[in-house]
Amino acid sequence: MSLIQRPELNTANFHGMVARSPQMMRLFLQLGRAANSNINVLLRGESGTGKDLAAQAIHAAGARAGCPFRAVNCASFGSELLASELFGHVKGAFTGAIRSRDGLMLQADHGTLFLDEVAEIPLDVQGRLLRVLQDRRFFPVGGSREVSVDLRIISATNSSLRELVSSRRFREDLMYRLRVVVVRLPALRERVGDLELLTWTLIDKLNRMGGRQVHTLSQETWRAMQAYPWPGNIRELDNVLQSAFVLGEGETLSLDELTPELRGEGPEVFSGACAALPEPADLAMLERQQLVKVWQEQGGRRVPMAQALGVSRSTLYRKLKAHGLI
Repeated sequence: MSLIQRPELNTANFHGMVARSPQMMRLFLQLGRAANSNINVLLRGESGTGKDLAAQAIHAAGARAGCPFRAVNCASFGSELLASELFGHVKGAFTGAIRSRDGLMLQADHGTLFLDEVAEIPLDVQGRLLRVLQDRRFFPVGGSREVSVDLRIISATNSSLRELVSSRRFREDLMYRLRVVVVRLPALRERVGDLELLTWTLIDKLNRMGGRQVHTLSQETWRAMQAYPWPGNIRELDNVLQSAFVLGEGETLSLDELTPELRGEGPEVFSGACAALPEPADLAMLERQQLVKVWQEQGGRRVPMAQALGVSRSTLYRKLKAHGLI
């Protein structure tokens, strides 16, 4: 059996982001230029493309590099908790607030605050965020003393803010404050030559963790990886390789160690009156395949995906996270 060994690859590294494709070379140039200013940046791109790494790279390459960098996933909190996370709160502001706490705004003072999944911010919190962008001042939750901050905002989304503005789910004035500079991160399938580089970079990282050591890929494994569209992008690639390291053995990564999607396996069909009910693992696989299918149909746009599946955006987020797609 012919095996593929790790090739020698020319690699560019922009503050922790590795690539060799022309698409990413253009992105590194854009990120470097964005870092040279103090203007708010909106990062666009599918889930798993590395928007968090891009935000950290802008911070690291800019004048605020020696100051704090803080990040929050806005889809992970309800309205009250997100307000507390961003602006902090005073003791007794709400049930459970047993002591005062500084929010991320104040923690990131003189540095950078990264708002991931910014499209998921509730409307009432959007109004408070707008004031910070306009005046650099805010009140902690339950507080009466105004706080001043000096920070840069970098935000990220895989949704169209203009579409959300049209449907009255996002403030137009806030959109224009956030999307001064817009940078789009390419999907993994668009990055010519980077799948090979990232595969071996991630394998090297897993090898350094101890345990199984992988030094070759089978031809069938590599063909399957090249043919797969990677809707979850780099995060999905990382998850696939971690799974293969755990479930497989030996120095060669083989096709049967990849996830069912990469092996081209469709959902299992059950027939007959006495057919056994699917196991939980089978149901999870079917759910994941449905998510991937809807992802591809809707281009990774979270709102249309939720509508197609008949679930809320928060439920969709939990399902995507549970299956390693974001």
